[in-house]
Amino acid sequence: MSGSNQYDSCFDRPRLVIKKVLAKPQSEGNGAVVRRSIGRHELRNLDPFLMLDEFSVSAPAGFPDHPHRGFETVTYMLQGAFTHQDFAGHKGTINTGDVQWMTAGRGIIHSEMPAGEGSQKGLQLWINLSSKDKMIEPRYQELLKEDIPRAENNGVEVKVIAGEAMGVQSPVYTRTPTMYLDFTLQPTAYYHQATPESWNAFVYIVEGEGVFGIPNSGPVSAHHCLVLGPGEGLSVWNKSSKPLRFVLLGGQPLNEPVVQHGPFVMNSQDEIDQTFEDYQYCKNGFENARYWRSGH
Repeated sequence: MSGSNQYDSCFDRPRLVIKKVLAKPQSEGNGAVVRRSIGRHELRNLDPFLMLDEFSVSAPAGFPDHPHRGFETVTYMLQGAFTHQDFAGHKGTINTGDVQWMTAGRGIIHSEMPAGEGSQKGLQLWINLSSKDKMIEPRYQELLKEDIPRAENNGVEVKVIAGEAMGVQSPVYTRTPTMYLDFTLQPTAYYHQATPESWNAFVYIVEGEGVFGIPNSGPVSAHHCLVLGPGEGLSVWNKSSKPLRFVLLGGQPLNEPVVQHGPFVMNSQDEIDQTFEDYQYCKNGFENARYWRSGH
């Protein structure tokens, strides 16, 4: 919904920014640099979201063979490409604008490495799975850039990775109900996006600067994560002279205990201990780990 007036929020109860976190660079993987927003000590998680990294990686750095259990990873390439291999024989390349939505479930071991010269950039989001879904079989949903629905209106473009906006809907099935929208607002553009009231939501600014929530709040620049309070939706204004690009994410809270140890996310310490045993002895979903190594 684009609203009738540039200065109205158009919502009776607009979502306001209640927390602002600057994602500072840190080392991760093998020589890789990420800007982590959700998942750092100032913002441990935002149910159902566990982590958001903006990564910038040049070969030979990357993310060699590593495991996951109990959640989903969503990789969205902003620039360049990443190759992916897992221990079940799944492999491929995620190019600029492509999305890989991986449900790790009971267990995946994989590698994620840059493909090509120069810096490969993107976003990786971790979404928790409910206790009933943590031990499901792994699966992938892969969207090429041209398969991601998009719409444009009055200087606002949206790419709908998950959920719905501007009347277009993503084909992605979200086991934990989620919206993932990539917005670009040209200078002077504004937009009002409804969000389910019971969901948690946040914004991550990729480039430019924008005004979020109410029109008289101060502009916020790139690499900031903005946690949104309760309300019907988010209003955004680009009052700058350059394009504003940000992602808006929302998800239905699971309201379950989160016990995380690195790449394993379960509901109790006993389940984490069991996961380490399964991983160490290559059982209960990690059977293929006994013989598999990626080509990286």
